Amino acid sequence: MPKITFIERNGNPREVEAPLGLSVLEVAHKHGVDIEGACEGSLACSTCHVIVDAAWFPKLAKPTEDEEDMLDLAFGLEKTSRLGCQIVISEMLDGLVVRLPSATRNAAK
Repeated sequence: MPKITFIERNGNPREVEAPLGLSVLEVAHKHGVDIEGACEGSLACSTCHVIVDAAWFPKLAKPTEDEEDMLDLAFGLEKTSRLGCQIVISEMLDGLVVRLPSATRNAAK
């Protein structure tokens, strides 16, 4: 089964199993990782904002315009920022590393 490493807000890495077809947000919730996901993955908030490790960023599908619009509202936006609800686990993403931002901003559309 693929794995994801979450770099938690305190800087500690946490490797978890990531079932195929689930989003990073769903994997986080399954393992009790501290990502809010206030809109439950409906692209209506930015509370599942994660910062993808630079080595992994090019392996992801490009964000949609809707995701980019929501990312504009995210706290601590970086060049490799994505919404966890929009990254779906595949075999290609086995080993994915994402960092949680220091805070979130719940600003709905």
